[in-house]
Amino acid sequence: MSEERSFEIRTDGPRMIVAGVDGSDTSMRAGAYAWGLARRNDARLLLVHVSPISSLSSLTPGGAAIMREAAEETARELRAEVDRAISRGRPAVRYEFVVEQGDAATMLARVADRVRADVVVVGASAQAGHRLIGSVAVRLVRAGHWPVTVVP
Repeated sequence: MSEERSFEIRTDGPRMIVAGVDGSDTSMRAGAYAWGLARRNDARLLLVHVSPISSLSSLTPGGAAIMREAAEETARELRAEVDRAISRGRPAVRYEFVVEQGDAATMLARVADRVRADVVVVGASAQAGHRLIGSVAVRLVRAGHWPVTVVP
């Protein structure tokens, strides 16, 4: 192989990063990690908050509306946290914040496929039950469409 190849700066990393954020400590660390990854690679970042839909909420009068309001408030708080981080001098990144409803792993996978993500970043689950049924991260890895980075 006498052909010489040169390294091309900013062409080997991800161009589209999807990060799941739900307000937990691990998801906020995942968002910060994804932000740095996007900055270093001049990539686009899609921060995705997935509001769960509880079947129990439909059993009580007004339950669905209360759950929807709580989900919207959480999304507003997360968006405000991103805005505060930017105002404190966090380096600029091309990002979008989107809110979806449904199962977190399913919705993150759909969004990542739709935007043709190069990588998905999520926080590690701290819930004991996920050892039995599988965490969002494990379910995304099993989907196998993109590399998944799990931030502790």
